Amino acid sequence: MQVTVAATQMACGWDRNANIANAERLVREASARGAHVILIQELFETPYFCKDHLAAHFELATPVADNPAIRRLRAVATELGVVLPLSVFERANNAYFNTLVMVDADGAIPGIYRKSHIPEGPGYHEKYYFSPGDTGFRVWDTRFGRIGVGVCWDQWFPECARAMALMGAELLLYPTAIGSEPHDPTLDSRFHWQRTMQGHAAANVMPLVASNRIGTERGEKVEMTFYGHSFIADHTGAVIAQADDRSETVLTASFDLEAVRRYRHAWGVFRDRRPDLYGPLLSLGGEPR
Repeated sequence: MQVTVAATQMACGWDRNANIANAERLVREASARGAHVILIQELFETPYFCKDHLAAHFELATPVADNPAIRRLRAVATELGVVLPLSVFERANNAYFNTLVMVDADGAIPGIYRKSHIPEGPGYHEKYYFSPGDTGFRVWDTRFGRIGVGVCWDQWFPECARAMALMGAELLLYPTAIGSEPHDPTLDSRFHWQRTMQGHAAANVMPLVASNRIGTERGEKVEMTFYGHSFIADHTGAVIAQADDRSETVLTASFDLEAVRRYRHAWGVFRDRRPDLYGPLLSLGGEPR
């Protein structure tokens, strides 16, 4: 199967409807360029509100069924025949999650994934807002391949990518919100960030798409500039499409998933795994099990 994927990036303001409309415009542009699977960045409906500890921001969350971005973009997915993984702030009764809603090319929702790894650091106060995900890692059979999606901080953990690969993923996708570090303006993680995911693509021998936001956003106490650099890597980890750090962008690349599968199986990394030796992965301190 020949599949064209797209990575997008954009800046976000406090006009939720405008952000959703802008995301739709980028989806339409990507579809016009032949994309079948289109990735929008993490929490694209608003600025990255986790810069601050503000209880008022919990009012941004909605149940999946009531989310305005999902309602609008499901219709777009159906119209264009594209797959849209959508990152949203979910309210589930009295719990809150950073949730990925998979929308298939017919507008159906085969399931959700709740972000597993929740960061906490200056400017990235996600533990205040989100409970750790309770879905486990997920992959979905879509019209355009079997897709696994992790969300932002998940992308730093090779276990997440490998779990999705073991579950049969053919494409790895990561919507993201990452930029400057408020406590250390000299720290620039963009290439470390990218190389980590290139390693996931190379180690699991499958293409990978990452979409990040751009723009400078001001919170109550800190200011952050998101560095974009959304990219697409092939199944060897090579970056084949790359955005800059400030431009609204749509990137596309095409892959023959059957040819990639043959290459992956011939390489032997899944044949030669030794799960019997991986017990230390099951504890935080690396104690063997």
